[in-house]
Amino acid sequence: MIILRLDRVMADRKISLNDLAAQVGISNVNLSNIKTGKISAIRFSTLNAICRVLNCQPGDILEYQTDDSAAG
Repeated sequence: MIILRLDRVMADRKISLNDLAAQVGISNVNLSNIKTGKISAIRFSTLNAICRVLNCQPGDILEYQTDDSAAG
């Protein structure tokens, strides 16, 4: 399963949801859904913009965990 770590990267960079949404060019609601993991897909263009603004790599935001590690 893929875990989203956007909240951690945002905290490290000390950027608010509103500021990031404005700089990325998406709505606060959509960014909030990404941040809380309430999405099933993300556009590469959105991921690219988030990484550009936060000066990070996609792997800083996306983390893979095996399904059995989440259960235990």
